[in-house]
Amino acid sequence: MEWIADPTAAGGWIRDRLDADWSMHHFVPHGSPAYARIFHPTEVRSLPDRRVPTTNEWSRMPDAEQQRLVEMLVATPASWADAAAAFGTTMHAFAQWQRLVRTSSDGDWHPSIAPDGREFSSPNMGSISPELLAAIAGRLIEHTTTPDAGFVAVWEGWGGLVGAYGSTGRGFIEFTDETPKPMRWRSLRGSFEMPFRQAKWQPGILSDDISKGPRFELPDRDHVLFSAAPTMFADPEWILDAPWRDREAESHGFSPSAQHPSILWPADRAWVMASEIDFDSTIVAGSEELIRAICTDPAIEALLVPEGASLHWDADEINR
Repeated sequence: MEWIADPTAAGGWIRDRLDADWSMHHFVPHGSPAYARIFHPTEVRSLPDRRVPTTNEWSRMPDAEQQRLVEMLVATPASWADAAAAFGTTMHAFAQWQRLVRTSSDGDWHPSIAPDGREFSSPNMGSISPELLAAIAGRLIEHTTTPDAGFVAVWEGWGGLVGAYGSTGRGFIEFTDETPKPMRWRSLRGSFEMPFRQAKWQPGILSDDISKGPRFELPDRDHVLFSAAPTMFADPEWILDAPWRDREAESHGFSPSAQHPSILWPADRAWVMASEIDFDSTIVAGSEELIRAICTDPAIEALLVPEGASLHWDADEINR
């Protein structure tokens, strides 16, 4: 993948097909034959009586009972349809998670407890697992004449992605047994004592040239644009080759990671996949054949949505 220094030439056609309102076309271009809404998975766990046993209770349990309890405590993947069945609601194309789990508009739905006692976590916003992305990409590359050429946009606002003056939005704290050195404390104190001093440039994951370069500008969202073969995302290990792979985090002991693509499309413009950072679902715009393939794939929970659909949090009129 290579950084695109002229993002308008590559992606201007998408911007021309977006709306200023807050329908799905604020992020997904108009003009495709069909659209699929891919629901980001949730997780579920069972906590008997909503209580974790004490140490003494645990020690008196038979091994089989301990194993059963451990299996209950471990979260397992679940679909929106699973949640709807548990809460007695209806799964449909315009379902909204808060309505699906019967939570009031001012209630806490992180997480939600079903009548049967199971705990459902809320879906991830703006991202899906590498495995699910690989399943989706496997369908996408079957419906383009340019599977080895395309573009990927990554939202610039992810913490630490691009450099900035003052702060990049993230940091690492290392805990040791050593007494903090006086210089560290003076440095921290100085940031409060001299709030008006000129901010210094802090590098991000991406190079300074990319950080200071032009953005792929869309309504309310600016992105960094790269050339990318859609086929690479059919492999869950795509993060190892991503220019925005977070190697600094890896140096602190974290596993390899890279932010989820915000927008992906092939060079022939046969389809567009968009994962808006505030959406709990990903939208694919493409041919009727592609959308049918996505919606019938057992590895993907997806439903057909019409052009112009609203995915606003209050759009679920069935589960009111």
